[in-house]
Amino acid sequence: MSHPQRITILGATGSIGLSTLDVVARHPERFHVHALTAHTDVQGMLALAEKHTPELIVMSDSAAAAALRQALANAQLTVTVDEGPQALADVAAATETDVVMAAIVGAAGLLPTLAAVQAGKRVLLANKEALVMSGQLFMDAAQASGAQVLPVDSEHNAIFQALPEAVQQASGQAALEQYGIHKILLTGSGGPFLHMPVADLAKQTPDSACAHPNWSMGRKISVDSATMLNKGLEYIEARWLFNCRPEQIDVVLHPQSVIHSMVQYLDGSVIAQLGAPDMRTPIAHVLSYPERIESGVAPLDFMALTELTFAAPEADRYPCLQLAMDACWQGQAATTCLNAANEVAVAAFLQERIPFTGIAQVCQEVLTQQTATHNLVDSLEAVLHCDQEARRAATTVIQQRW
Repeated sequence: MSHPQRITILGATGSIGLSTLDVVARHPERFHVHALTAHTDVQGMLALAEKHTPELIVMSDSAAAAALRQALANAQLTVTVDEGPQALADVAAATETDVVMAAIVGAAGLLPTLAAVQAGKRVLLANKEALVMSGQLFMDAAQASGAQVLPVDSEHNAIFQALPEAVQQASGQAALEQYGIHKILLTGSGGPFLHMPVADLAKQTPDSACAHPNWSMGRKISVDSATMLNKGLEYIEARWLFNCRPEQIDVVLHPQSVIHSMVQYLDGSVIAQLGAPDMRTPIAHVLSYPERIESGVAPLDFMALTELTFAAPEADRYPCLQLAMDACWQGQAATTCLNAANEVAVAAFLQERIPFTGIAQVCQEVLTQQTATHNLVDSLEAVLHCDQEARRAATTVIQQRW
């Protein structure tokens, strides 16, 4: 390798960002940290600046940027600090960067991730919203610029690893059936409420919803795992990443989270990717693809595995999953509305303003209202407008009903 890959991490202080830096730090000869970004976590960023010495830091919040400049000066560190949404998009597209890890959670990650794609970068995609809100725009932009989009999410990364190389290289353009692929099987743990009586779901608290059995995640994503909306969003992403049709993708419950997803072939073969539930595995894979590097994750101990079980998700236990699967084939407005309504509903649930089962009710109501008004969402402006309208509608539903 001639020179180290220059990497920019969008969302460096979050769990994916930190795991990425952990892998990168193990391979100083391969990777050089060019830029790091965060929203408001000044202390977290200061620690990262000391350890990884980036050339540039972007804080999307200007007060946080000012506080960070002061903290860096006090620590006698010279790093340029930029601020605001435009600076985020600029750093994602900067010529000084080869690889962009897109790990900003939520709709805030959409613009910088799209900027990286339009600039033809190698984009390591950990931000769901990019594909959920703007899948068609995003994949079209990648095709136009020649950007390579590699999925970081453990499930999509597993699917990617189980696909033939020609499909991997075709970045969401290949016709799966031409490569003997019968079906993509997206696995999900079923979250903490897998075995709970459905009648008890309404009285679950934020803490019980966030107690995920296998993965450690932020609170928003933990709640999405409990409702299985996150699997619904992953289903939407998979449709775009792998160019699936409805009959080519299924969701399978697999509570142990050992098999991260599978691809079924025409001849009866099923290829699965297995590993410990540690995000450093898929991160190391996309950082080094098509090579392999050490990630710090211990190999899977098959002698310690007792059983692997599988089941179909029940519609009455996971109404959000069904909403997402339906929205996936209704178009960009439906998936954008669902994502926005869910963000508002989950925030309200975490503040104990609505019950756990209220999340699906809010999403359902907003979808019914909004999809009628938004027909064609074919530009980024239209996507963001649709997102804002759906958030407003969700807020109104919550105020009226609870």
